Order: sequence, then C-alpha cells, then structure tokens
Amino acid sequence: MTLNKVHLVGRAGRDPEVKYFESGKVVCNFAIAVNRNTSNRDDPPDWFDLEVWDKTAEVAANYVKKGSLIGISGSLKFDRWNDRTTGDERQKPVIRVDRLELLGSRKDNEAASSSGSYDDDF
Repeated sequence: MTLNKVHLVGRAGRDPEVKYFESGKVVCNFAIAVNRNTSNRDDPPDWFDLEVWDKTAEVAANYVKKGSLIGISGSLKFDRWNDRTTGDERQKPVIRVDRLELLGSRKDNEAASSSGSYDDDF
C-alpha cells in the first residue's frame, strides 16, 4: 500500500495566478504559509507552493486572496526542469490540491460570499 496525502491549514501568501488552456483546462498557482505549533511566536511559517486544477482552480481564482485562511488536501509532487543557464536539473516540491476549504469569514475575505468546501469530484 502507498499513501501520498497532505493536509494543511494556513493563509494564502499571494493572490492566485490563473492560466486558461485551449483545451478548456484551468490551472491556478499560489503559495500558502503555515505556522508551526510551537510556543515560540517568532518562528517563521513554512511555505508551500500549491497547484489547483479545473473547477477548484476557478473557485480559488474567484475567492482566494492574499491573506485568506484556507484548508487544503492534496498530494505531494515534484516539478522538475533544467536550469537555463547551467543546465543543471532542478526540482521543487508542489502540492497538487484536490480539495479546497475557504475557512475565513466574510470580514477576513471580502470576496467570499460564504465559507465552503470545493473539490474536483463535484
């Protein structure tokens, strides 16, 4: 048995960037900052790059703004590419989001008409 599942709750670090493809697919990318459960309030947050597709991407584009409190479920993947200047292989971890939860109130996120839950399976 194998398992690749990630669950995070944090705040969007920037407004989502959306790309529309000729095929009709939609992808949305942004980062989430997650605080650790430590007694030291000065610890910096952990940052995670997110990749959201299809209907969930459209929801993120319309309702998630920088600072929005969100919860996500997804899987860890690695984007790989060759550096243009050195030719070295590079990689970075990215979370492929399957489920997005808008956790903030209207006051926290003025664009949201209500809190809700969205995933690719509806």
